[in-house]
Amino acid sequence: MQDDKGILLESGTNEFEIIEFTVDGKFYGINVAKVREIINNVKVTHLVGSHPYIEGLFTLRNKIIPLVDLTRCLTGVKQVTDNQQIIVCEINGEMISFRVDEVTRIYRVSWTQMEPLSDIAGSDFAVGVVKLEEKIIVLIDFEKIISEIDPTMNKRLSTIPAVAEEMDGLRKTKTILIAEDSRVLRELLIRTLSAAGYHVIPNDNGLEAWDSLNKMIADGSSIEDKVQLVITDIEMPQMDGHHLIKKIKEDDKLKELPVIIFSSMISEELKRKGQSLGAYAQITKPEIEQLIVLVDKILLS
Repeated sequence: MQDDKGILLESGTNEFEIIEFTVDGKFYGINVAKVREIINNVKVTHLVGSHPYIEGLFTLRNKIIPLVDLTRCLTGVKQVTDNQQIIVCEINGEMISFRVDEVTRIYRVSWTQMEPLSDIAGSDFAVGVVKLEEKIIVLIDFEKIISEIDPTMNKRLSTIPAVAEEMDGLRKTKTILIAEDSRVLRELLIRTLSAAGYHVIPNDNGLEAWDSLNKMIADGSSIEDKVQLVITDIEMPQMDGHHLIKKIKEDDKLKELPVIIFSSMISEELKRKGQSLGAYAQITKPEIEQLIVLVDKILLS
């Protein structure tokens, strides 16, 4: 699988791999790029006063990792049994794990197969679905789960660095196009960038962003007159951020447009892919203060 992933990363295709798992008899999925390993039950230290989704902490390879009871998160019912499995992930640059009923298999699919949904199966944590082999696999918005558990994430997503008054006025002359499928994070990005003074054009996924860019230049206009920067997530339905960058950099009318990747899953492997595709920079969520400093550097200097 490592060899296949290497080929996939270098090819710039609009594909990804999902690990399928079950919770309460339903099929769910997580992007393989977020997963570090899958383990069986471990001894957990329970924390008094922790968030209801947090089952406790455990140690793995000398790292203390929080464990989220995904059954309770998705159904509201606590259900821990001896034969469940734990998916250990790296998200937003931090290690976190999720207890599931069973990990079943891995699929490789195209992002075009992922259909965006805001709510499914009684949960508001669904970011989309993939229909495979007469089953529906629900893709979970793990960033939203983490933001509910860790309120400091929203604070880090809304911190605006101060700038000189003349720079603040210059921000108002610049337009940024964003591609972000998570409703919570998209709204925070819009609110924070707008509060900083920038004009923002929001898009729910890479395909919508690509269509927006093409409409801007359809009349022969220069893209620099319409938008000066793109900020994109990586994993999105219909078209992922990497494929969006690839298409931008291959288009003669758009290729000079700088693109920043703002994602929860910037591993060394994915960072190399972003660089090879032409990303100007890559920042791990939720460090929006760092993002705005970089945006200022690109647009105001």
